[in-house]
Amino acid sequence: MDDLRIGLIGVGGRGGLAAFAHKPGEGSRLVAGADPSDAALTKFKEKYGEDLFVTHDYRELLKRDDIQAVFITAPDFLHEEMAIAALEAGKAVYLEKPMTITIEGCDRVLETAYRTGSKLYLGHNMRHFPVINKMKEIIDSGLIGEVQAAWCRHFINYGGDAYFKDWHSEQKNTTGLLLQKGAHDIDVIHYLCGGYTRKLNAMGRLSVYNRCQDRRDPSLPGCAAWSDSNWPPLTQKGLSPIIDVEDHNMVLMELDNGVQAAYLQCHYTPDAERNYTFIGTCGRVENIGDSDQCEVHVWTTRGPRETPDIIYKLKPVPGSHGGSDPDIVKTFIDFVRFDKPVKTSPIAARNSVAVGVLAHESMRSDGGLREVPPVPEYLINYFDNGQHKA
Repeated sequence: MDDLRIGLIGVGGRGGLAAFAHKPGEGSRLVAGADPSDAALTKFKEKYGEDLFVTHDYRELLKRDDIQAVFITAPDFLHEEMAIAALEAGKAVYLEKPMTITIEGCDRVLETAYRTGSKLYLGHNMRHFPVINKMKEIIDSGLIGEVQAAWCRHFINYGGDAYFKDWHSEQKNTTGLLLQKGAHDIDVIHYLCGGYTRKLNAMGRLSVYNRCQDRRDPSLPGCAAWSDSNWPPLTQKGLSPIIDVEDHNMVLMELDNGVQAAYLQCHYTPDAERNYTFIGTCGRVENIGDSDQCEVHVWTTRGPRETPDIIYKLKPVPGSHGGSDPDIVKTFIDFVRFDKPVKTSPIAARNSVAVGVLAHESMRSDGGLREVPPVPEYLINYFDNGQHKA
């Protein structure tokens, strides 16, 4: 079988993920790239070959008959438009998370995939993190009983660098960071708890970065480079001229299977960590670390001691994001070429966006309860059936 020929829309930043898809003669290769940046396109050709087709207009890439699949790694506010255009063009689509920045946008993408039959794959790479899959294995084994409660504490010490100096800092581009950053964690909570959120309420606040006075010129691009010298948070320099997203967020969720969960996120902590806890009728499981040096701790007996009953020490896996990036790319390619099953889900991706959207709506008004609108049954059946119509 010939290589799957792939175009990359958004060749910089997260577009680096596509490097794992460039394996000429082994099943897939990059043949084209689209990006508004000349510098990014130049680097793209230098890395993958001067004969690659490049363009500033992603629509020109989609017109090419020699491209069978695309990666969409452009900024979030472009996901809906680009995904629908690619699906309409008959391309298989790898769509980076979050799916879109609105519930309605997600539903339009789902409907387009259903109507066209073009394959849609979501880049929720945390479903490929070894530590997440180890916790899922423990939960599914019944070791901690039936999960009844879950929470995630998300400490983001790079928040001021990564999200408050470029397009991420505006609601019009992201809806908000509980959606943009939290879409991963909400999806993990759904994945491990075995259900989707049906109702929620939230609080959040812009409490720190709005007080930083050093802002970049609106005519200059933002620089999201990490530096240890960017501390403490109130001394950050070169922040976006417009900041209207919250720098800490918290949401309470009730899932359709009765599990209750919480997600808490802060962008000005001194440390960086994702800490999940899942509590069942017979015990508790918790992660220490999420992508590199990781442990999973399990408590199954009562006692005041700090030492868990079981400690799983996970071996490091090669590849970015704890080995999840090469794995998720391989799974996408196998899905397109051989129709193999996948871990990620367009329905799940939509439902994680729905939580983020409604959480921001709740926190920006009265903090009141919001209910997640359901996905039409025919779409659920279609995607649960491997994107095949019954």
